[in-house]
Amino acid sequence: MGEIATSERQITLFIHPHSSRAKQTMAFAKAEGLPILAVDILKTRLTGMQIVELADRLGIMVEELVNQEHPSYKVKFEQHDFSSEDWIKMIIKNPEIMKQPIALRGNITILVETPSDIIRI
Repeated sequence: MGEIATSERQITLFIHPHSSRAKQTMAFAKAEGLPILAVDILKTRLTGMQIVELADRLGIMVEELVNQEHPSYKVKFEQHDFSSEDWIKMIIKNPEIMKQPIALRGNITILVETPSDIIRI
C-alpha cells in the first residue's frame, strides 16, 4: 500500500470544505490541540489509487465511499450496478459525493461520523 503518506505525528483529514461535519470536526480538532493536515478534496483531486487505498484502509468497498444520499449524486446518477472502476471515476469527477471526513494517522483510518470521533485516532 502506500500512495497516501501518513504520520503518527499528525492527522491527515480528507474533507469537503463546505461540509458542516468537516467544519465541526476541524473546529473540534483545533480545540483539542490535535495536529491536523486538512486535504480539501475539491482542490486536491484524489487519484484512483488513493481512492482504492482509502477504501482498503477503511475496510470497505469503493462504492461504499460514495454518499448516495448527496444531492449531487441523486441529480447526476441513477441507482445502478456500477463496476469499481465506474465508482472510482465518479468520485474523481465528482469529489463532493465522497463520504467524508476521513481521518488517517499512522496505520489507523476512520470515517468521521461525529466531530468527536477525531479523538479516536
